[in-house]
Amino acid sequence: MVLLVVCLWAENKNASLSQYAYPMIEGPDSMLRVSRCSSALFLVAEEEGCPIGFIKAVYDGSRAMINLLSVHPEFQGKCVGNRLLDTAISRLRRRGTPSIGVTAIENSEGFWKKRAFKRLPVFLMLKELDKP
Repeated sequence: MVLLVVCLWAENKNASLSQYAYPMIEGPDSMLRVSRCSSALFLVAEEEGCPIGFIKAVYDGSRAMINLLSVHPEFQGKCVGNRLLDTAISRLRRRGTPSIGVTAIENSEGFWKKRAFKRLPVFLMLKELDKP
């Protein structure tokens, strides 16, 4: 299911899904690694057996981080993202996290602010490593 979800989103080059500009982080191989990681949380929303959204988070013992929340464009604005986020928060809370951060793209800031997330004065940097 993880590979199916990622492939469906990767085919859609919609600007709201611009995280796919970095396939080494959010591409199919990365998602498969995440699905095997015990500290990761990977949830998929489905409608009639088809994936319509997913959320990826990790809890490292000090805080949780949502690295990706994505809803298929046809289902945006229909509470799919809110339900995925509520479920992820509940599960991360049960794991003991005192806070949850999120890596977000600019055009999703309004969504996160409505959910009481605050913008912090930090930014994400990336170093690509050569394959071993």
